[in-house]
Amino acid sequence: MKTSNKFTLSRIILAPVIFLIYYIPVWVGAAAGSPLSVASVCVAIPLLAFAEFTDYLDGHFARKHNEVSDFGKMFDPFADVFLHLSMFTCFVFAGYMPVVFYVFIFYREFGQNFLRMVAAKQGTAIAARKGGKLKTVMYVAACFFALIQEFLVRTGLSSSLSLNMQLLKYIGWGFFGVCVLLAYISFIDYLKNFGKLLKSAAE
Repeated sequence: MKTSNKFTLSRIILAPVIFLIYYIPVWVGAAAGSPLSVASVCVAIPLLAFAEFTDYLDGHFARKHNEVSDFGKMFDPFADVFLHLSMFTCFVFAGYMPVVFYVFIFYREFGQNFLRMVAAKQGTAIAARKGGKLKTVMYVAACFFALIQEFLVRTGLSSSLSLNMQLLKYIGWGFFGVCVLLAYISFIDYLKNFGKLLKSAAE
């Protein structure tokens, strides 16, 4: 496997790993401030940071080693969605992300995936466009903002510092709201540029 695709694959592998690490304390009923609860979030944050960094690494090595391919153009955004939907699932159940935002993002990503499949069937690999990349950056920002809130709760800092967690949650909802907005703006852009492939495939 090419080096760039190995980095992409690492995001797919890390997605369920981070999900499990995040949720194990919840499943076993570990209280906030307990060693397991604190360790969980302290491991999840750098793991997610590394997973997101691989998105830069796969593109860097693809260009450096001339490994840009149609497969990579589809594999990279798939890995991004795989990772981010895994994290969003954690945040929906924790209350950091409104379920309606999650559902609309879910619809968008599956719609985009269908468009990529139709395009691939017709010999066109749809690479990430600027709008899609901006959307992904916002996904990353929203994920870390939610994870930081969980860090504050699990470590007990939210209480010791007398933080207004409700206000932080509402700010986080704003982040996710922008995610939805950018997701659909970029999806419309993809449809404008590649919608003809859907039309021709349906005829």
